[in-house]
Amino acid sequence: MTITIQYYQKMNVMLQYPESDASGTSNLPPASSSNRQPQPERVRHVLYGSLQGLDRAIKILHSLGYADPNDRCDPVPSGEPNQWLVVMTKTLLVE
Repeated sequence: MTITIQYYQKMNVMLQYPESDASGTSNLPPASSSNRQPQPERVRHVLYGSLQGLDRAIKILHSLGYADPNDRCDPVPSGEPNQWLVVMTKTLLVE
């Protein structure tokens, strides 16, 4: 199992909200002008690796507040030695 610190740092940066720039304006996309209510939408993440690597990645996503460890399928063999697949489900509110 090879998981590098750079991978975790990159994952952490990807999951953070963008900060305001020097002028104080946000880098987030503009809010929709309509009065539509956000609707829940499921997105799925496919994780691929050893059982130990998958377990660690799931725990890291949970510690970052992104994913619930119970919102995933049981590991499925990928056909490659010591490689498994897990599908995680995340429900997001989308306008």
